Amino acid sequence: MKQLSNVEFMLLQIIAESNPASGYDINKLIDQRGYREWANIGTTSIYAGLKKLNNKGFIESEVSGEKSGKGPLPIRFYITEVGMTALRDEIIVVLSSSRERDNRFDLGLAALPFIGKEAAIEALRKRLDYLEEALKNIKQKYESQGSTRLPLHVRVLFLHPIHLIESEQVFVSKIISELMEEAKGHV
Repeated sequence: MKQLSNVEFMLLQIIAESNPASGYDINKLIDQRGYREWANIGTTSIYAGLKKLNNKGFIESEVSGEKSGKGPLPIRFYITEVGMTALRDEIIVVLSSSRERDNRFDLGLAALPFIGKEAAIEALRKRLDYLEEALKNIKQKYESQGSTRLPLHVRVLFLHPIHLIESEQVFVSKIISELMEEAKGHV
């Protein structure tokens, strides 16, 4: 079976959880859970993903008879049996084998000798600032959503990136220290 895109994977999860889910419900959960911050999901990719899932037979849609306010009747999305099987298969594959790393950062680390120690230290200090800001934003969103009162499957959406960022902060600080030691030795 072909792997689902990140958008399709996320949409299937939300639809399976809400079953049915309207576009409004989907967007609300995406915002509440912070998917936009770490999954790079925009509104147009949501609707394109829903269309792809529908074409694959993973979801079905119907116009809801319930209307609140102006505008067209909302469309409700339901996960199919085939969609639930695809979702379960994808969860097993992702949990058992996916890597969570930014390969471009790794490439930058491999190229440290080409920029000099001072430039490397400055760039890595900026990365620490960036990581600190990202950590602060995720923690604020986590707290605003209810933190420890959230169900486990929602808490881990926040706790995993928090722990990864904290670990990377330690790693980057160690590289900076080693670069500073090397710079002292070559003065």
